[in-house]
Amino acid sequence: MSKKNYARPFLKWAGGKRQLLNDFEEFYPEDLGNEVNVYIEPFVGGGAVFFSLTGRFGFKECHIADRNQDLMLAYQVIRDDVELLIDRLHEIWELYLSLEKEQRKEFYYRARDDFNKNICIIPREEEISPLAVERTALLLFLNRTCFNGLYRVNSRGEFNVPFGRYDRPSFPGDGVLRADAGALEHTGIHTGDFTTVRDFVGKNTFIYFDPPYRPLKRTSSFTSYSEGGFGEEDQRRLAGFFAECSSLGARCMLSNSDPDDGFFEELYRDFVIRRVPARRAINSDKNGRGRIMEIVVTNY
Repeated sequence: MSKKNYARPFLKWAGGKRQLLNDFEEFYPEDLGNEVNVYIEPFVGGGAVFFSLTGRFGFKECHIADRNQDLMLAYQVIRDDVELLIDRLHEIWELYLSLEKEQRKEFYYRARDDFNKNICIIPREEEISPLAVERTALLLFLNRTCFNGLYRVNSRGEFNVPFGRYDRPSFPGDGVLRADAGALEHTGIHTGDFTTVRDFVGKNTFIYFDPPYRPLKRTSSFTSYSEGGFGEEDQRRLAGFFAECSSLGARCMLSNSDPDDGFFEELYRDFVIRRVPARRAINSDKNGRGRIMEIVVTNY
């Protein structure tokens, strides 16, 4: 497989971990891929860690989950019907690139309206429908042409990010999508709360948690990947689930923001807490982008 066609995220995703993959190397369990041969990621998002690890370790099985229904539908479509998706993306993309700038803007908002007319149902483990392929194609198109590559929905679950003015937006190639489909071949795809993966946790499991981050400031937050938010009570509930998975013998790793107010030190006082520098890449205010610290919690 050429360098261009290795499995990697097919979406731009706020909070994605591609920039931290090298830093994470020192935090992974030493027996990963040997005795630890089941991988679980309950907040998969863009999947940077998932694609990185599945490309290197021969996991017996993998499970990914997220409560964002459209995101998980996209993973399912890529796993089960990537060629139909590629064909539809070519049609959309070629038409879009043939348009003048103002026509592209009109095309974008029509696509966004079409996307919002059919709010996604929870994907099922069954044959992929043409509607599912169309919805995923629109999601990838909107993600690469919207302002700043954001995924954000309003209280009605409607995608509401405005148009982004890119002369030639970047787009995942056919080879990348096919490589992603290969990485997903033996992966369980689950839609729901992080506890959805409970039944798959055991002594041979590595589970990586990447929840919506706790805001560094009370006035700032970005948790609108799906309807509802992820507040402090959710963070406490997640810490309880982390401890539960640990008690079952799983290797557990979690990343989050570092508000430096003692909140996470108290929640994870029984575990190992380290800090790594990161760069906040997606922010509507360019002054809000830059180097920040994040925490990594492990039970080993």
